[in-house]
Order: sequence, then structure tokens, then C-alpha cells
Amino acid sequence: MSVFFLVFDRHFKLIFSSKPHFSIPQTLHRLICNSSEKIWNYPQIPKLVVWVYLGKEVHAQNGVTPDWEKKVIDYFKEKLKENNAPKWVPSLNEVPLHYLKPNSFVKFRCMIQDMFDPEFYMGVYETVNQNTKARVLHFGKYRDVAECGPQQELDLNSPRSTTSERQTFYCVPVPGESLWVKEAYVNANQARVSPSTSYTPSRHKRSYEDDEDMDLQPNKQKDQHSGARQAGGLGGLHWRGEPKRLETEASSGQQLNSLNLSSPFDLNFPLPGEKGPACLVKVYEDWDCFKVNDVLELYGVLSVDPILSILNNEERDASALLDPMECTDMAEEQRVHSPPASLVPRIHVILAQKLQHINPLLPTCLNKEESRTCQFVSNFMSELSPVRAELLGFLTHALLGDSLAAEYLILHLISTVYTRRDVLPLGKFTVNLSGCPQNSTFTEHLYRIIQHLVPASFRLQMTIENMNQLKLIPHKDYTANRLVSGLLQLPNNTSLVIDETLLEQGQLDTPGVHNVAALSNLITWQKVDYDFSYHQMEFPCNINVLITSEGRSLLPADCQIHLQPQLIPPNMEEYMNGLLSAVLPSVLNKFRIYLTLLRFLDYNLSDDITKAVEDDFVEMRKNDPQSITADDLHQLLVVARFLSLSAGQTTLSRERWLRAKQLEHSRRSRLQQQKSVNGNEL
Repeated sequence: MSVFFLVFDRHFKLIFSSKPHFSIPQTLHRLICNSSEKIWNYPQIPKLVVWVYLGKEVHAQNGVTPDWEKKVIDYFKEKLKENNAPKWVPSLNEVPLHYLKPNSFVKFRCMIQDMFDPEFYMGVYETVNQNTKARVLHFGKYRDVAECGPQQELDLNSPRSTTSERQTFYCVPVPGESLWVKEAYVNANQARVSPSTSYTPSRHKRSYEDDEDMDLQPNKQKDQHSGARQAGGLGGLHWRGEPKRLETEASSGQQLNSLNLSSPFDLNFPLPGEKGPACLVKVYEDWDCFKVNDVLELYGVLSVDPILSILNNEERDASALLDPMECTDMAEEQRVHSPPASLVPRIHVILAQKLQHINPLLPTCLNKEESRTCQFVSNFMSELSPVRAELLGFLTHALLGDSLAAEYLILHLISTVYTRRDVLPLGKFTVNLSGCPQNSTFTEHLYRIIQHLVPASFRLQMTIENMNQLKLIPHKDYTANRLVSGLLQLPNNTSLVIDETLLEQGQLDTPGVHNVAALSNLITWQKVDYDFSYHQMEFPCNINVLITSEGRSLLPADCQIHLQPQLIPPNMEEYMNGLLSAVLPSVLNKFRIYLTLLRFLDYNLSDDITKAVEDDFVEMRKNDPQSITADDLHQLLVVARFLSLSAGQTTLSRERWLRAKQLEHSRRSRLQQQKSVNGNEL
């Protein structure tokens, strides 16, 4: 026997085979037509059906082609590029888990929250029929459960079995993802699925009549747990004895009961109130190129076999009997690393790619070469000026008529760390918007405006209580062998709004002091030091931080702009709601494209411009040596950089340099005026 990997279209026409010149026997064709729903489950998707076939090996030289796995992956890559194929693949981000069936082909947009230890699994394993002694080879890739039919048992010593390695990531939905992003992905996804109330997971050789009998006779399900005891673990694959005796409902309630959990399972989301499934992601190739906090788009095979929960629970019980004094740590680790499949499904990855951004209004890849040739980007850049003007007007109204603050808010929203020189992150532009009215809902509504513009954001209410109680820094739990997330475990390009207007007098305890230090560290160095108990591990990041405060912030900032409202609405909520409703959805989408796209534009300074800036700096120093320092020059260059990019210019012009100097002069003058009014402002 040998393992073949076959790919069919929806009409079951053979498209690809890992075995050259392979023809389908009529019996196999009938088998596929009757059972293909197990694998793909979406007949409305006019794409691919994957099937693993156990064919007879006649000659050794006609075995599996060595590079067949690479050919399968390349095939999927090409097919997913055709005719908006990705939009037809159901997404775990939008489709409830109970609508999906095991082994369906799905996608998932997520962030790597933790990386577990690599695991070994049986790539190919052999079973023996106890009666006929017939041997069958099985394919173990993209599976969690090894199949053993009736009267079959695994041959653990088979020389034809192979052991392979895969990496497991714990992935969560992108933290802080904006509602408009979720809605846009839902609208773009053309896969529409409905729950199948008659479906029972792990249906093996059972007719539809048998399924109906099972529904009518729930007492039969009592045999499931006794049958599960015949199953065991095998190198990352669990195997089952008699499939008919191991069917079980996939309801979360039954899974929790079977695990006897003392507390609800913690999905370990970094931000409170997050929804969506967490997943154990099994990666088979190139896992070294991924790291914690990367945002990925995954395509793979969904595994939600309920038998996993039963087997993992029995493994914990067995370990407890072996050594009750030492089993606590092992049981906790097992509980975290093998959660109920109904709560934390598994995805066996066929294709995975890092996402530069999660803005659904833009092409996925915006590298320098592709952005130059992309027609969509070229067309948008041609109309950049009116978009900027409209956005400036919109933000001016949001900032109560302050056009100068609106200018700086635009620069802040398109800022990004473009490189690191030694330990210094270049391009960060943290803005402290001081002068915000205290005991007002202004900052709350300003954050809501920002939420409508950026793909991902979070508002941290900086109160004494929150600083003392919140967990900002992720830390390693050695008992469960996992990374426990904190509020600052955020993906790159997240907008973090720190609301300091809520801060009142009080005492910071030790955790509060550490949290404030962590925020300062994030702002200054664009990194978060994760707590590994015995040491700290540095995780670089690229997070835009906006601080709203009444006076000058307690936290460091690259730029302080004091708000000067030109109007005070009698009803702030009504005013902000009216502002949002007045903007056409098409215009709002242009703002969203503008703020994301400009982050990826290339920028450089010519030798002539560099020389002109140096000469101008020397001249300014001559006129007033106390007025400008080297730090002030750096600030000017950062402002000039993002001011140029905000106008779609990838190099600095004389006009933009003078405009940057004008903006900085106006900002400093305003701060000096505030200082003269209130001496403790600066």
C-alpha cells in the first residue's frame, strides 16, 4: 500500500495527483462522491476537494514522488490567486465555529500570541487487521486523530512508519481590530454557510439513518466515553479504536463537563472584551520565519474532533495516578496546551503569510515594488491632495476647531518606525494632546473618531486603580508553560490612546509603578520587556501612542500640542455623532486608505536637500543659539518627513521644510503662551 494525495474539482475530476499518470478506479470515484463532504464541506465553493487515497503499491519505483508535498502547496497558492478564490473560503473570524464541519478548508486572520514547543507526529503510519492481517498505510499530515477502523490496530514498530515534526502556535484574533475592519471582511467574504443541525462530528461509515437513530436514542451516547478509553496517543496524533463508539456531540457544554474544569478556560486574549475563537495552529513548513505578535493570514484544514478532549482528559487522569505529588504542573500544562476543541479549534496550515496590514480596503501586500505598479495605489495617489484636505477638515471639527492640532494628529496617525539605529527607533512620533477638558467625554469621543479611521486601536484609561491592577506586561507562566498575555501585547501599527484626563491624586503601588515604567519604555524605545521571572526578554514593537491629558503628560512624548478649542459644544456626544454621520461612507473609506497607505511609502533625502537643511540649521543657530538644539533639529526632520508623506511626496522639498518650520514655530509659541498662563504646564 502507498499514500497518494489527490486534488479534485467540485465535479470530482482529478486535477492533481502526487503519483504521476494516476487514474481513478470506479470504486474510488463512488467513494469520493459519497464522502467528499467530510473534507471540503462547501459544495457552493467551485474550487477544490482534497482527498488522501490509499492505493495499492505494485512496484516500488512507482511510489510517492518525493516533492509531492511542495507541489500540493504550490498548487494551492496558484489556485488561491484565481478569481477571488480566497473570498470563497469560510473564515473563522466571521463564521461561527459550530457552522463548520471537521476537515473543512478554512482561513483565519490572527496574531501569534504564544509559541508552544514543537511536536512530533506520525507522517505515515501502518495499521494491521487483526483477522486478515492486511496492512494499510495511513497519511498523518494535517490531522490530529489517527484512524483505526474496526478490527485494526496500529503497528508501532512498522519500518514503513515515519515520524515528522511540526510547530504549534497559539493564535488569537487581531487585538483591537476595529469594527469597520470586521464588517468589511464579512462583506467581502462570499462564503455563506448555515449550521447543520443533523450533523454529528466524526461520522465514520455511518449512514444518515444511523445518525437519525442516534439522535432519537441519546442513551447510545453513553458508550462513547467507554469507547474512548480504547484510544491512545501516538506522536502528536491520537488514534481511535472503533469510530462508531467514539462519536460525540460538539457542544461546548459537554466538552467542559468531560474535562471537569474547575474554572472556565482562559482564552488568553491580550485585550479585555475581545471575541472570536483562539486557535492552535499547526505549522509544517518555514515556521522559523514567524515570531510572537506577527499578524498572519492562514489557510488550512480545520480540526475540531471532540475525541481530542476526551483523550486529553484521560491522559491527565492517567498521569495523576502515576505520581499524584508531581502531576499538578503536568495537568495544568496539558490543560492549557490541549484545550477543548470546541473552544480552541485546531488549524493544520497549508498556506500562511504575514500581513503587513489588516486594512481590507487595500491590497494585502504593499511592498515598495508592488505599490509602484499597483493600479489601485497609483489611482489613489493621484487624488491624494483633496483627500488630505477633507481629512484635515474632518479632524479639525473633531478637535473642536483646532486646525493646528489636526495637522499634528494627521502626522501622528501616519507615523511609523521605519528603521532602528542602535537602540533608537527612528520614525516614532508620540503626541501628547494636552489641554483636553477634564470631567468631559471629549477624549472618549475623540477615541471613537480614531477607531473609525485606523484598523486597530485600544484606549487605556490611565487611572490610579487601573495602573495598580491592570496587567500590562505579558509574563511567562512556567506551571502551564505558556505566555500569559498583557495589554501591551499588541501587533505593529496599533493605535494606543492613553487617556490621562481620568488621572486623579492617589498612591501608585509597586505594580502601578512598573506599569507606568512599561508605558514610558514603550513610548521611548518602542519595545516591551516581557517578564520571564528570571530575566526579561525584549520584544520590539511599532505602536502609535497618543496621550490625551489636561496638563502636560506624566509620560514622555515626542511632541506636545496644546489644544485650543474654538468651540465648546453643549452636548459633546451629539456633536461627535453628527460629525460622523455627516461623512459619506465613501469619504470615510478614503480616509482609511490614506492613513494606512502612507505608512508604506518610501522616503529619502537627496544630498542637495540634506546640505540645504544643514545650512539652514547653522543659520538658525547663529541667529539664536538657545532657540534650537540638535534634538529640535531631529524633531523638525521627523515633522518634515511625515508632512511630506502626508502630501504624497517621497522626498523633502523646500516648501515642505518651510511648512514644517512654521508648524513647529506655531506649536512652540502656543506652549509658551500656556506656560505664561499656567506656570506648571512646562
